[in-house]
Amino acid sequence: MNVGSVTRRFLFLLACLLALGAVMGPDAVAANAALPPAAQKIDVKRVAGQGDSLPVSVGIPFPPGMLRDAHALRIVDAQGKEAGADVKVMLTWHFRDGSIRAVRAQFRAAQGTYYFTVGEPRQASITGWPYADGLVKGKLAAVATLTPQWLTASLIAGPQSVAPKGEAYAGYVNAQFDWARELPVKDTTAWLFDRPSTLFKAYVRTGRADYLQAAEDSYRWYMAGIKRDGFPESPSCGGGWLPDGKPCDVKYVYIEPILLAVGLTGDDSMHDAATVTKMADLWASGGWNNAPGPYRSPQDYFTERLAGLGLIETVAAFELTGDKRDRQRMEDRIAWLDAHQKHNPDGLGDDGSWRNSWNVHENDPHGDNDVRGASPWMSENIIDGLWHAWLVTGDARIPPMIVDFGRYLERYGWIDQKLLVSPHNWRNDCSGPDGQIAWYWSSSHAKPADITKIQESEGWYSDGHTVELGLAVAAAHYFTADPAQAAALQKRFDAIANSYSPSCAAISDTLRRFNWNNRGAGVAQWMMAQPAGAGLTSPLHKAADVVLGDRP
Repeated sequence: MNVGSVTRRFLFLLACLLALGAVMGPDAVAANAALPPAAQKIDVKRVAGQGDSLPVSVGIPFPPGMLRDAHALRIVDAQGKEAGADVKVMLTWHFRDGSIRAVRAQFRAAQGTYYFTVGEPRQASITGWPYADGLVKGKLAAVATLTPQWLTASLIAGPQSVAPKGEAYAGYVNAQFDWARELPVKDTTAWLFDRPSTLFKAYVRTGRADYLQAAEDSYRWYMAGIKRDGFPESPSCGGGWLPDGKPCDVKYVYIEPILLAVGLTGDDSMHDAATVTKMADLWASGGWNNAPGPYRSPQDYFTERLAGLGLIETVAAFELTGDKRDRQRMEDRIAWLDAHQKHNPDGLGDDGSWRNSWNVHENDPHGDNDVRGASPWMSENIIDGLWHAWLVTGDARIPPMIVDFGRYLERYGWIDQKLLVSPHNWRNDCSGPDGQIAWYWSSSHAKPADITKIQESEGWYSDGHTVELGLAVAAAHYFTADPAQAAALQKRFDAIANSYSPSCAAISDTLRRFNWNNRGAGVAQWMMAQPAGAGLTSPLHKAADVVLGDRP
């Protein structure tokens, strides 16, 4: 399938939404003849500004092929009168067809409802302003939101489904947000697994202004802590994150929120090309770890968390810049994971996991009784990274990797309910009698007593990671062609929903739980709404052959 047919399918999808009035939302004034056809709603909410001429900056993302000229976008009020606006291209689909991926529209407005339209040339243009000039004492003067129908169809965060009213997972996120809402500036571990991206994605599925405002506040606080000077390697670690006091700890270095902030708010004030380069280069150097590379020896240091987060950030860097170095790094990381899964140097065969050493994982390489296995919940980071990479590259190695891990997880990752008896009931009661729990450390080869010993030591209430494992289950379902596997995965995903209970959502023993549960889990709802194996024929990943350039 070529790029033209992909673009036509996306445009057809959006045309259907427009025809149904879905993108405008249930309270749209489509019947108002003064509004242009297919006008898309922008809700402006005053936050810290005063008066009726608030400086509004709104990020407007687009699917491939929809917009090629920013001058074709206009802002109008509820009466259809064009408002003076400045529109700036922020992102392009450089790895697809070169069309515009996101713009920033700036206009002055009172609190209320406005619209954007695509087609007729803009007649009323104004001079824009630096994004930071729209802040009042560090807060947005006004927050501008789009409908979740538009946001999900734009693919700015990959394919997503609108969170329907009463959805159990959306209720889970909302209940967690009750305790995760306040900006955590004193607990640096609350930023592990990427709080800003988690909130931006919650906004995409819901269109909620409070999620977007929290995402923007978190993003600006996070990016203010990025080290701008020094070389991107230890001990200087330019591009690292300073608030945790360990700028060489790359698992706190996130590029994905830059991509989402640029596309959803138009905030270009917290980064520049040099900063993104240093952040990407720091991941490539490994920071205080060894530089990432192939898994060549059973005693190599490896964690699924570093492998997965590193791939996600490398993909995001490429999406932002189109830099051929990031593209090559992305392809290298995919190749390393493929070889590790299929040709593990420990000689124990391919079980579908990225098997490694428990002792080395725990920084005790010379300990006795090593257990060769994998962390189910950390492996979710790898699945998330592979999913991002597939959307950008369409690499044919990725679907089988995801399916094979889904098979491993189903066979070896989940704890049999029969084992959850006193004194080994490691599961939290919040999920009820049918709640699911994965082994803290799983294995296809170790003796049950060995992984039970690890569970007893480290894994009590490791079902706090069950929600994010929905991504691994759903991704395997999306790509599998095996009806039996698909049925088992559907059953498992249905059972995971027990962890969406209000009592589970209320657990706030660590603030980073909000991030690890939800950074990637939202797309699982979309995946499970597709037929099993839909990913094998999906056009989502089809990319144009483009000439990759260096960063400016």
